[in-house]
Amino acid sequence: MENKGVNFDRQPAVAGQFYPSNSEKLHQEVLDLLMSAEPKTSTNVRAIICPHAGYIYSGKVAASAFNQIDGEVSYKRVFLIASSHYDSFNGGSVYCDGNYMMPYGEEKVDISFGKSLVERFPEIFTANRNPHQKEHSLEVQLPFLHNTLKIVYQIVPIIIGTSNPAVCKQIASALKPYLNPDNLFIISSDFSHYPEYSDARRVDAITKDAILTNNPDALLATLAENSKKYIPNLVTSLCGWTSVLTLLYMTAQNDTLEYCAIKYSNSGDSKYAGERDRVVGYWGIAVSEKKYQRSDLKLSESDKNILLNIARKTIEEHCIQNIKYKFDSNNLSTTLKTKCGAFVSLHKNGELRGCIGRVTGNLPLYQIVQDMALSAASQDPRFRPVEFEELQDIAIEISVLSPMTRIDDIAEITLGKHGILIEEGSRTGLFLPQVATETGWSIEEFLGHCAHDKAGLGWDGWKTASIYIFTATVFS
Repeated sequence: MENKGVNFDRQPAVAGQFYPSNSEKLHQEVLDLLMSAEPKTSTNVRAIICPHAGYIYSGKVAASAFNQIDGEVSYKRVFLIASSHYDSFNGGSVYCDGNYMMPYGEEKVDISFGKSLVERFPEIFTANRNPHQKEHSLEVQLPFLHNTLKIVYQIVPIIIGTSNPAVCKQIASALKPYLNPDNLFIISSDFSHYPEYSDARRVDAITKDAILTNNPDALLATLAENSKKYIPNLVTSLCGWTSVLTLLYMTAQNDTLEYCAIKYSNSGDSKYAGERDRVVGYWGIAVSEKKYQRSDLKLSESDKNILLNIARKTIEEHCIQNIKYKFDSNNLSTTLKTKCGAFVSLHKNGELRGCIGRVTGNLPLYQIVQDMALSAASQDPRFRPVEFEELQDIAIEISVLSPMTRIDDIAEITLGKHGILIEEGSRTGLFLPQVATETGWSIEEFLGHCAHDKAGLGWDGWKTASIYIFTATVFS
């Protein structure tokens, strides 16, 4: 049933079963759960993984996950992602026919955005609303969301119908540009189904640890291993595994994010449970920005010279023999083995000849510098590759970046000290700190040129985008 009508509001499917159907009783129950759950320990939360069982069983775990969200933040959209319990189909179903109705009123759906997802990615998204009609796994999240966020928001409900990891990876690729401070992701999943109590605790801990690695391959391998253990009555160790896998595909290459386990229980812990011989497990997990200090990496003069030598030797070996420079990294300092971002700039007779960098580092600094030196010399699309005859005239400048800090006031920018990263959806633009010094621009010009020239957002695009600042240790 594809989109035909203008509005087709989705009605509650499990009110009175999974949670109270009376608005006042529901409100009070959710508030009680939030008050008695684990308090906030995470900051700058980008996503949570939380259960979707009846509140009498998993409500406190779900509330603990929602407690990690800053309710005062204004989000453009809240993405709700769950794996279908009823339908099998390729890709994901985006609800964009109307709003989600709840006992307390309506949850506004970003209909136009949902339709644009389907239009832009027809091979992986459908507007078929059928998978949403009976599905409880998104619906049960909404009362918690309603009582957590204080500022008006819109939701993007997505039900995943595939069991193919490759399709999950495609879905993640489409959604990844929106995994930023402007949006929130809620991933709905219970853990083990139907083993006895102690087996559930054991297997759920193993699955949780795999998720915390932020490695989708590790999760897939763990799920396969769990199934080979022939744990009595274990039907699945992660019922919403395709949804969690999709999140991991979005976060795996982002070193600024970390997973944190918040709270665990299973249905056997509920006072309403019967025997503990068949239980369902629940974990609440938060994904948040790492707690960085606003300090630069301290590089000694020896460290700087080693990095410059690595960069030059790498370029020379590439130009002369077309091979990658090899060196012994065992004796390098701890600082040079630290993961962080860096840029390598090449100049010839005072003019830029190439500049490539990486904002965040998922590799040791020495390796980032080597890779960026090679890219600056051979892959900067603005310039032809550096040739052997030019080597004696090439000057190398390395900029080692501090962690990114998001700002809300451009007055926090100090020209010459701070570089900027402007981000809006999938569009990004970056200027190193020295750009402001070299050009003599004002703060508004610095931002305007970055938004227009680098991010393609237009001169005033920075005014609605996310802005990050960083410092850099620059040497040549």
